Amino acid sequence: MTATSPTKPEAPAFAALKVNPCVAALPPYNAGMSLTRARALSGRDDLARLASNENPDGCSPAVLAALADGGFEPWRYADPACTALREALADRIGVAAEVIVVGNGSEEMIAAISRAVLVAGTQVVTVVPSFGLHEIEPLAAGASVLKVPMTAAAGFDLTALEAAIAAGPRVVFLSSPWNPVGPALDRPALQRLIAAVPPGTLFVLDEAYFEFSDAPDGIAMLRDSGIAHVVLRTFSKAYGLAGLRVGYAVCSDPELARVIAAAKTPFNVNGAAQRAAIAALADEAWMKASVAGIRAERDRVAAGLAALGLHAAPSQTNFLFFDTGRDSAEVAAALLLEGIIVKPWREKGYENWLRATIGTPAENDRLMAALRKLVTR
Repeated sequence: MTATSPTKPEAPAFAALKVNPCVAALPPYNAGMSLTRARALSGRDDLARLASNENPDGCSPAVLAALADGGFEPWRYADPACTALREALADRIGVAAEVIVVGNGSEEMIAAISRAVLVAGTQVVTVVPSFGLHEIEPLAAGASVLKVPMTAAAGFDLTALEAAIAAGPRVVFLSSPWNPVGPALDRPALQRLIAAVPPGTLFVLDEAYFEFSDAPDGIAMLRDSGIAHVVLRTFSKAYGLAGLRVGYAVCSDPELARVIAAAKTPFNVNGAAQRAAIAALADEAWMKASVAGIRAERDRVAAGLAALGLHAAPSQTNFLFFDTGRDSAEVAAALLLEGIIVKPWREKGYENWLRATIGTPAENDRLMAALRKLVTR
């Protein structure tokens, strides 16, 4: 008997499947290059990983001790309400635990807010350049996104933002300090934007880089503002827990927190992450010492870039966003050959800009030396 080949379908099965058009049309999230790919492309193992804004100091020794504790039972489900962590955060921040929602990174909180508040036909206001998920998650919910460009001086366009917010979008996503640009809203600027928020608009202030900044405390400023709001923070950056994924939302009232919590998955923050975050929060001294060192390096690298004639946006974060004067993808490719991973920006109008994390002093020296060779060619 002669074997026969199965009949080839005229079109892939996927072609007949109806999918969510909002999700199918989403732009990709720029997560950066994996370590494996960077090694393959560069042919090097001594890589300076300056693309993802991780903490070059690692994490507190207390975190590693907590994870090694024999009392940890990875075969058990973690507390889905993150009760102990929310209570620790409530004590630290000075709010009720019932207004805090903990997520699998603050990214999950952005997704949960979008799912909880947005429907097709609603609008979101954010900025550009933007943190990708401030656009992607609203688009997935069927909302439209209005992005307000940064100024020529690489700052917030407060007048344009006020007008866009006053028009009454369903949600405003605004990061301060601003990823990927770097500046933070000072008290008068934040007050201006809060005053522009009308009833029916949710103001979401993403403070993922708060610990690195001199910015006013958004939680304290918004507490008595009278507007519906959420402040997002994370353990990924200053606390060095990027690989464990723990972020949280501080909401204006318990009912908003309940709805956002309902929009996330159960058992979303794993047991190791919860233990690590509690230990990290308890070792504030380690975090502050790490942040102080990173801030000092940030200022040193910014001065080095200026000496090379490269304009960097003013930064209150653990990274610098600067204009390379050419296609930043080409600059990033050249830096990779030197063993340095950075993130070229690809949003329309900002293709010459590049974001580089502040690494160890040695890594930062490598970055500046490699850039010096590029600009003098």
